[in-house]
Amino acid sequence: MTTQLLSFVSDKTLSLVSPVAAYWLFSGFFYMMSELRLPFFEKYKIHTPEEEKAKNKVTVKEVMGNVLLQQILQTMVGLLIVAAESEDQTDYSFTPISVLASQYQEECFQFFNVISLCQLDPSTAYFLALVSQFMTWVAIPFARFMVALFVLDTIEYFLHRWFHNNAFLYRTFHSVHHRVYCPYAFGALYNHPLEGFVLDSVGAGIAFTMSGLSTRGAIVFFTFSTIKTIDDHCGYSLPFDPLQRIFGNNVAYHDIHHQLYGLKSNYSQPFFTHWDRLLGTYISPSEAKQKRAQTQAEKNVKPTGHSTQSATRINSSLKQSSRVRI
Repeated sequence: MTTQLLSFVSDKTLSLVSPVAAYWLFSGFFYMMSELRLPFFEKYKIHTPEEEKAKNKVTVKEVMGNVLLQQILQTMVGLLIVAAESEDQTDYSFTPISVLASQYQEECFQFFNVISLCQLDPSTAYFLALVSQFMTWVAIPFARFMVALFVLDTIEYFLHRWFHNNAFLYRTFHSVHHRVYCPYAFGALYNHPLEGFVLDSVGAGIAFTMSGLSTRGAIVFFTFSTIKTIDDHCGYSLPFDPLQRIFGNNVAYHDIHHQLYGLKSNYSQPFFTHWDRLLGTYISPSEAKQKRAQTQAEKNVKPTGHSTQSATRINSSLKQSSRVRI
């Protein structure tokens, strides 16, 4: 018999609520960390507070208000969809391996509904029961989860790239997200509401449907995606953060995309980098470091009065010669 994960809320409702709760809790943690300015964490901060104040074009209060409005609208739509859907029929009850092995001895074991194995000895029955439970509880859910990650990455990459390369879409919608030049956790979901609905809600919904995840799988997938996106925008390059260590698409990688020199690169989000690498839009953190150093060097080189006068004389001569030719 299928039971709810939590007695006071259905699994489907939990799949909508858990990402919202994760956003405020996880973002709140990083915000508190930035406010306390603890030396241990500050040494891993990508941008200084002065840089954030100078470059970011929107306040934290405005960001939080925008995200809250999006979450209210998206949750309301999600609740309507949940109400219209039938109940999840997935059986989440776990049968002990020893009990399952006994059943395999007494009955014919169906292997993927293709091969029937009857009159099994105890050791073979136990082994098949072990494999069966591993496939049911680990291998198949993990495979579906990975499919969901890859599908979401594909949708995000091509839509994100389109929003950057289409002047109307960038100016009208996506430029809202890029008001935050120095990313921080609360800004992870700061978008134009329509873009947030299309990229985040619809994109994640398509990935969930195509992967075949169960409702509880959706809880994990939606919540994990939210946490990963927040971590990518947290503003701290933490060597001990497992998400930043496991995934190449991390805070250092995505921060490049928020800088002027990286706006046309590193579109992939929020998990992998394969689309950027395959389609030539990849910039590594080491390459970005070189670009920053080059930009800074160019700023430090100031033309002298003599060189400025020389340049003026050269330009004047060019104009005169042009008039003569005409």
